[in-house]
Amino acid sequence: MSSINNIFGSSKQKEDGEHWLTVSDLMAGLMMVFLFIAIAFMRHVSIERDKIKDVAVAYQQNQVAIFDALNTEFENDLTSWQASIDKETLSFQFDSPEVLFASGESILKVEFEEILADFIPRYLQVLDKYRNSIDEVRIEGHTSSEWGSGTHPDDAYFFNMSLSQNRTRSVLNYSYFLSKLTNAQRAWIKSSFAAVGLASSRLKLNDDGSENKQKSRRVSFRVITNADIQIRKIVEGL
Repeated sequence: MSSINNIFGSSKQKEDGEHWLTVSDLMAGLMMVFLFIAIAFMRHVSIERDKIKDVAVAYQQNQVAIFDALNTEFENDLTSWQASIDKETLSFQFDSPEVLFASGESILKVEFEEILADFIPRYLQVLDKYRNSIDEVRIEGHTSSEWGSGTHPDDAYFFNMSLSQNRTRSVLNYSYFLSKLTNAQRAWIKSSFAAVGLASSRLKLNDDGSENKQKSRRVSFRVITNADIQIRKIVEGL
């Protein structure tokens, strides 16, 4: 009884000896209980919020580290390969369509095969250090919006979708069977690489907003980290 009295206040005695609580004592006691619950909940939310913040900070640092590692490894090759690295999306882009494929074809040109034979082993070696933070590496194929004269835009989109998918599969197939790769590297490609055809869904634009058909035709290797998966697990645990 003493512990209850500590929470709800001192009890009073009726003339017949029965104990009773005033409404104000009861409300004060309940307010104390709710206050303790609120403090505990706020502390829990604060801890989880800090976890999300830590993941976000680590994600940003990891993005920068991967970009710096790729740039350090390939900075002397970018010009000759006509390639670029996007810091925000971690996309290693091969930007010259004349080097990649013949128009409307999905067979790799010899020049692109030679570039990939040099690029892939080094690319895998750079990323190996960050494998625990990488969810997926996407080989993305991009096209312009056109497909021959007189082709309806809707038809052109699906024709280009099929073409871009076939091209990325060709890139993946060639990369996977390179003789320089180890069995461990092939196993990682098999488990974590994806060939994705995006057709004209992500066009490159000129300054005036018009489509830059030349720059739109490209192939990119994009690193996707698992930071969003970690954050989702934390949120689902709240």
